[in-house]
Parts: sequence; structure tokens; C-alpha cells
Amino acid sequence: MTIASPYGRTQSQHADGSAVRVLVVDAESSLADLLSLALRYEGWEVRAAADGAEAVRCAREFRPDAVVLDMALPDMDALTALGLLRRERPGVPVLFLTGGDTAEDRVAGLTAGGDDHVTKPFGLEDAVARLRGLLRRSRAAAPRGESVLIVGDLVLDEDSREVSRGGTEIHLTATEFELLRFLMRNPRRVLSKPQILDRVWSYDFGGQANVVELYISYLRRKIDAGRPPMIHTRRGAGYLIKPGTAAA
Repeated sequence: MTIASPYGRTQSQHADGSAVRVLVVDAESSLADLLSLALRYEGWEVRAAADGAEAVRCAREFRPDAVVLDMALPDMDALTALGLLRRERPGVPVLFLTGGDTAEDRVAGLTAGGDDHVTKPFGLEDAVARLRGLLRRSRAAAPRGESVLIVGDLVLDEDSREVSRGGTEIHLTATEFELLRFLMRNPRRVLSKPQILDRVWSYDFGGQANVVELYISYLRRKIDAGRPPMIHTRRGAGYLIKPGTAAA
């Protein structure tokens, strides 16, 4: 299985700039970890649960916009788990993970009340793509369109490559645009220098990681100048973007 690209077209945010939330429920920790990592690369906030009871507790606290639910849970059947989850989150779209490839297995998730399913073993890209479709249909993500990222009053259109803040257009170089896009696909999440180097420059600069600091400073001059700051440094950890406030 391979991890989906963070640059695939997706609705990763709500209109207020907060990330879409996905709950992954699977007793197989290695699979849950891989799937959670792929979903985080999409800019989504992810929680994982190992059984139905834990999933219900997470749904109550986390309030997911979508759920990935294994059909074979250690403590209850999938139909019971689904009913309990939808008691907490009515109408939440559910992607079932099924364990077989027979015709009966393929329809089991749908007849149990799920919105879609993938069969193990599956490609991570397939699971992510199906979740995108469920989120679009449920209108859980920002309705501005698949190519538009929004954090606070900052708007980035991936198709037109236009950026504006508070309605004022901001002109960025190609590298500045890619850096800002990666930050905005992961709002409120601290991104390390190695992560940024890998995703924006596509290879490791080795001893020249200060290129990240340089381009962060370029972005700050254009995005934050004269406004409440949105790009923040977490010393020893990395950088994050979040809606600016007067007190920030």
C-alpha cells in the first residue's frame, strides 16, 4: 500500500478553516496507523479506535465528519457499532472495511447501512478517494469548491493559483505558493522542517534546512504584514498556520 499525495484535489476544511475530522475504527493497529497517516496527509484531523466501544466514546468527543469502520470488530458486530455511532453523529458517512472479496462480502457493508466500502487488502489511495466522495456528498467540507483552501480570512485557489487575504490579492512565487498550500492543507498542525522539505521541495536539502526558514520569512512578509499573524513558529518543532486574531 502506498500513501496518498497531499496534493490530490480534496475538500480538507470547513468554511471556518477547521480541518475535516475522520474517525478510523480498526483493531489492526498497523493498518489503522497507515490509514491515519494517509488521511493526515490530506489535511484531515484523524482519531483512531480499536473497537466499537472506544469508537462510540471518540465519536461523542471528537464529532467526526466521516468514519472508517472495520466490519470485524472484537467487541460487537458492525451493525451494532454503526447504530451507536449514528446515535452520536446522525447521518455521518461511513466507509466500511470488509475482509473478503466475494459478492456477499462486497455488499455486506452497504446492506449494513454503510455509505461505501473497500475490501482488504486495499490501496490507501482508493480509501482516501472514497472518503473524499463521501465528504463531498455529505457537504461536510467547505462548500467553496474542491480547489479552494480557506483558513480564516486567507483564501488559496489551487486551480487559478490565486491567493487573497481579507479580499486583498497576494502575489506569490511558485515555491511560496507550494509552501503556503502545504501549510493550509494542514491548518493548526505543526509541520517540521523535514516534512516541509519533503513535501514542498520533494527531496532532502541535507544541511540546508534553513531554506525553510527563509521561505517562511518570505511568506510572513506577504501574508502577515500589517495583519494579525497567521504563520507561527513552534521552537524546536516546526511551523503552523491558523486564523489570525488581534491577540495572536
